[in-house]
Parts: sequence; C-alpha cells; structure tokens
Amino acid sequence: MSFADLKSKRQSKSRTTYVSRPSGAPHTPASLPPQVVVNARANQDTRLPPLESASVSGLPSWIAIRESTGIGRGLWHQGPTNIRPGDVILSLRPHMFTLSTTYLDSHCSGCAGSPASGLKRCTGCRRVWYCTSTCQNGDWPIHKFECTAIQNWSSEAPSEKVSVPSDAVRCLGRILWKIKRKGTDSVWAKEIQAMQTSRKLIHPSVVEGYTHFAESLVRYLGASSLTELEDYGIMSSADLVDFTINAFALTTPALTPIGVAVSPLVALINHSCVPNVDVVFPRGRKDLGNEPVAKVFALRNIAPGEEIIMSYVDMTLPKSLRQGALLETYNFQCRCKACVESSGVDPREAAWCPKACGGMCPLPTEKNRISRCANCRAVISDPDAVMDAARVGQEALDKVASLKDDHEAKMLTTNIIPVLMSAGLTPSTHPLLALLKLHQTLLISSFPTSLTQEVLNETIRTAGKYSAGLCAVLDEGHPVRAMELVELGKLLTVDEPSPPESQSMNGSFPPSGFARLKAAYETLVRARQELLIGFGRQIEGGEVGDEVRGTLVALEKELGVWSTGIRNVLEDTPRAQITRVE
Repeated sequence: MSFADLKSKRQSKSRTTYVSRPSGAPHTPASLPPQVVVNARANQDTRLPPLESASVSGLPSWIAIRESTGIGRGLWHQGPTNIRPGDVILSLRPHMFTLSTTYLDSHCSGCAGSPASGLKRCTGCRRVWYCTSTCQNGDWPIHKFECTAIQNWSSEAPSEKVSVPSDAVRCLGRILWKIKRKGTDSVWAKEIQAMQTSRKLIHPSVVEGYTHFAESLVRYLGASSLTELEDYGIMSSADLVDFTINAFALTTPALTPIGVAVSPLVALINHSCVPNVDVVFPRGRKDLGNEPVAKVFALRNIAPGEEIIMSYVDMTLPKSLRQGALLETYNFQCRCKACVESSGVDPREAAWCPKACGGMCPLPTEKNRISRCANCRAVISDPDAVMDAARVGQEALDKVASLKDDHEAKMLTTNIIPVLMSAGLTPSTHPLLALLKLHQTLLISSFPTSLTQEVLNETIRTAGKYSAGLCAVLDEGHPVRAMELVELGKLLTVDEPSPPESQSMNGSFPPSGFARLKAAYETLVRARQELLIGFGRQIEGGEVGDEVRGTLVALEKELGVWSTGIRNVLEDTPRAQITRVE
C-alpha cells in the first residue's frame, strides 16, 4: 500500500484530484490571518519536542516558526522587505525520499535523476538502480539495511507483482533505519519526531488500511510485532497517520510524480486555497551533486509578517470538493478567503453569458436556479440543461478515470467534451477542465507513428483550451500553469504532417506554417516568463527553463530563415506580379 493508497482511503467520498500533478501536501495544516486555515492540530501532542526556529537546519534567518494556541505551527516571513515572485524561500534536500516502485528501474535511487546514459543495478537486491558509484556509495549507509529487507520480502512474496514493498513501507523503513543509525537524540531524529503531530479520531473506514500498513512495515523491518518499534515513537498503527499526511510528492522537473519525500521544514507550511508558495524539484545547475533538492518558491509578493502558505489540494477543484478533500484527508475545514469570501463568479463553477457579452454566470444549482451574467445581468434561460451537462460531465469523469482501455477512455472524452462546451461551461469549470486535461493526455499518449494533421490539430486545440482554463483559475507563475504553457508551445513546434496549401486568414486555431511557428515562439516566451516565477528566477526555471530557452533559440533561427526566404522570394518576384497578387 503506497502513500497515495493510504491517502485515498481517507478520500473515499469523492475523487479529489483530476488535474495535473497531485498537490504534494506536507502536512500540518494551520494558520492565523483570514487568508489561512484552522488546523486539525488543536489537540497537539504536548509530548512532542518543541520545534524552535534556531534548532531547525536549513531555515533562513528571515523565516520564523510561530505557533498559536489551538491552531498550530507555521512558517512566517520576518524579513524587512517583500519576498518577490520567483524568490526561493527554502532550498533543501528532503530528510528522506523514496521512488515509487514503477520508477525504481528508470530513476536513480540516490539522486532521483533519470540519466540518458543508463543506470546500474544493485547486485544485492537487484531492485534498486543508481546513475553513478557516487550515488550508490552515498546511499549505502541506509540501503544496506534496505537491500537485505527487500531480498527477504521478495523471497516470501507470492508473486512478482508484490515482490517489492510499497513506497510508503520503504520510505518509513528508511526513516527508521536512519534514526537507528544516527541515534534518537540526534538533531535529524528530533526534527523527524517534532514533525509528527497528534490526530483526531481516525475514520473507521481507514483503520483497516493503516493496520495492514503497520503489519507490512513490521514484516519489512524483520520485527515480530509493532511493539518492537516503540523506540521510534510508533506505538500503534494510528501513529503511521503522521507519516502519510506529512509526506509530499517527489516529482520530476516537469511535475510528474515519481515518489514521496519527507521534510520537517516543508511539513510546517500550512494550507490555503490562495497560496503564496509552491514546492517543486526543478533540478537547477547549481544543485548538481545534491539532488533531489526541493525548492519552495514565492508565487506572489509576500510582505513582512505574512505567513508562508501553500495548497494541499488541487486548486482547480470547486470549493465543495476542496473542502471535502481537506476534511477527509487532513480533518480540518479551510477558512481561506477563497472558501469564506464570495466575490464575483468562481471560474471553477461558471458558464458563459447567454448573450455572449464575454462575461460569466455562476453555474445554476437546485437551490439557486436563477443565474445572471456578472457583466450584463442576462439570465441563463435553461438552467436544467446546464446542470444536466455538469452532472453528465462528472459521471463521465468518474468513469473515464476508472477505465483501463485508453482507446475507450479517449472515445468517451471525445464525445462528452462537446456536450459540456455546447451547454456553455467555460474551460475553467469543473468537470470540463479535468476532462480537457485527460483528453490531452490520452491524445498525446496515443500519437501514432504516422501522425496526422487532424490528430495534431485536435491535440493543440485541446491543450489551448486547457491552458486557457488553468490561466483563469491559477495565478501567473503557478508551476502547473507554467508547465501547460510549455506543453502547448512544444505541441505547436511539432512538424505539420500535411499543412494546408493556403493559409486561412479567419483567425482559426491552430494556425499553420509561419504563423504556427510564431505562435509556438510567443507561447514559449510566455511560458519561460512564468517558469521564472514557479521554478525560480535565480536558476532560470531549472531544467525545464533550460530546455525552453534552447527551444526558443532554435525557433528564432527557424523563424529568421523563414522570413529571409519570404523576403528573397518577394525580391525575386517582378513588381507587376506582386501588384496583381495584391
């Protein structure tokens, strides 16, 4: 059972994330001002050691740890000036990370990288791979325990499918081995212990999952019972909740989740649906040799005295689903301004104005069937049609997420998206936004060897709609929004299999020929500007930023050649012929 599985057990009432990466929620939610939240840590365990700012390694002097009665701890900006968008707030290697089983043979277990030159397998367990001897030697003090444990587990596994323990079991095992190696009185161990918090009552539906997790951990560590783990602070299976809610996603620079990571500092960042930071692994050139490095970047200006806050859930979800996910997973109700204040139409729950004035109307509901455009006050004449479309869209989303046949899933998204669009739902509205993302992913994954112009254009149009939807929901520079702009720009650079002979001048999207290359260039320029926020100005957007910069250079040359060719043709064409053409 993985960390994702354990979390999903606590999210049984609804599917909570459909768009892009799962929010890597580290997790001790809390806050003070109206923009933050009330935490479920009101009953904080007083047996846990206090976590003072001065005692935490990697904490900048201008960031303070503060705690309020009944709310919990958090990180606060105590410097003299504003933190600007794109500034790095924290840069650290997680206390522990583990690759998901799927990525063990494609990524290095020492640095989480995926080198083009290949990996070398551990000759002991034959399950873990490394890119260099440096990574292998650096990981050996912990892997020597892990290596034996994996071999013992595999020898008793009933099938190859379960021959390697889940990432949750392996990550917690590595943490406990490191505590044993460093000692329970070490700074490292105390930081891990201070990260843990007490829980309210666990929902009965997830007790079985944590009991199974505990049994798997005991078996993996070679212990006879859970009582042998008391020296590490694990008294019962309920204590494992602390580790699952404090883990956050280990991702590639392109935001693909490849494992889990644990960091006491990141775990102190509290939740808000209006975050001012996010956590990414950009793999900047300056961090080579110390990867994986998690970086917390500012998404907007953060004033002195303001709390550092991030989102634990998918921000593209409407309020009801966000609140449900937070309550199920973290056992608290968010009171940020996005959840408490009602100002204007929420783009996550909106339909276009029936008079086509460009404004939006809130989605009608059974309780409030009258929906007016925020601009011209026009009323949606058939609220039932809009509500039915949203309902059918949600049913399709639930179904397509469970389908194992990609072709069947693509046919479903192909058929249902036009229904929602014709009902007037905006691209930013749930569930249309999520369906657009799924459709884009399915189209790209099914690209044939001989790509057709029709399939390429459909993929670009879908990416354009999805990007527009994200831009209406997420702030400029948000990593998810920036990466989708990169994706759209890259799709526009793909060579057209059969471009039209004549260029349409009616503004249709995507354009063709020179206009398509120009659109790709402009999209990637915009993407790079946003990467400098979400992935850091100092490291120029990290690995993805370097890739985009290289693509822009190539596009500049290609556009220059194209322009030169057109100019040469015009210079070689007789003036009389040009006049006739005009």
